[in-house]
Amino acid sequence: MPYYENVLIVGGGIIGLSCAWRLAQRGQSVTVFDAGAAGGEASWAGAGMLAPGGEIDAASPIAGLALRSLAAFPEFVRELEEETGCPIDYRRSGAMELAATDEEVQALGERATRRAGLGIPSEACRYNGFAARFYPEDAVVDPRQVTHALLAACRRRGVEIREHEPVEWISPDGAALRTAHREYRGAGVLIAAGAWSSGLLPGLPRTMPVRGHLIAYRLDPGVLDPILRHNYTYMLQRRSGVLVAGSSTEHVGFDRAIDEAIVADIHRRAGTLLPLLGSVNPSGSWNGFRPGIDADRPAIGRVAGTSVWTAFGHYRNGILLAPETARVIADSVG
Repeated sequence: MPYYENVLIVGGGIIGLSCAWRLAQRGQSVTVFDAGAAGGEASWAGAGMLAPGGEIDAASPIAGLALRSLAAFPEFVRELEEETGCPIDYRRSGAMELAATDEEVQALGERATRRAGLGIPSEACRYNGFAARFYPEDAVVDPRQVTHALLAACRRRGVEIREHEPVEWISPDGAALRTAHREYRGAGVLIAAGAWSSGLLPGLPRTMPVRGHLIAYRLDPGVLDPILRHNYTYMLQRRSGVLVAGSSTEHVGFDRAIDEAIVADIHRRAGTLLPLLGSVNPSGSWNGFRPGIDADRPAIGRVAGTSVWTAFGHYRNGILLAPETARVIADSVG
């Protein structure tokens, strides 16, 4: 027998849960489905940089979305903490983007000029002997704490979270979906399944997994205040003292194996930027699947002529874009 609900959300990561929370706040009845544990994929693996200063380099459809979402983050966190009592490690740390050669210094200045035109301020400085630009508005957050709080907020508002229940089929009109357990019918379906999204319904923009490795160090709190970035290397430190460094970009499908050569390379690169790490062994390593998309922007909004909505393809910026994505979806669903 079909089970009737209003809004059916496929994907229990930070995007799907943020949308579920906002919809529930508006009185919608919501069920969230996840093939595994909610928040257990890209949201769990992410470092938590909220850093348009390092991601946006020119005017684009995603630039305004990212800047609005960054501006919304303090209130997003405050509201989540107030509603649930769950602490969230969030701070506006700023970010240092480093340059090691004359060519890199020139490119750094050119990027800063373009970003200033988009409303992203920075200032020239030096850091540990490197030429640098400091982006004061960039921030960091612990994404695992965010998803923990979102799960608590959703449950408090009556959202049903159905973990380990993969969706096998979605009707083209968005009126129903089916899992191995049964069929569910509702007023609409939101697809927010990250790198797995396009396989759920024909005609959606193609998604793909882009694996990235990260490593962690257990240090005293306060060793590193701003985000550090240099080319493809970045690091940030949580209030607990855990320092996270990354990353890599790997097109290997859904292969979860840890590549020890990549782990060693990240450790080497991190030690170049912060020399004290050269004498510290990483305390852990992991990887995750960034939700890539064959498009120039995430797929956020309604599929024309249907009751299907999409919120996927955020690639490297799913944590950053969660507040604004949830607002857009909630406004669209109504």
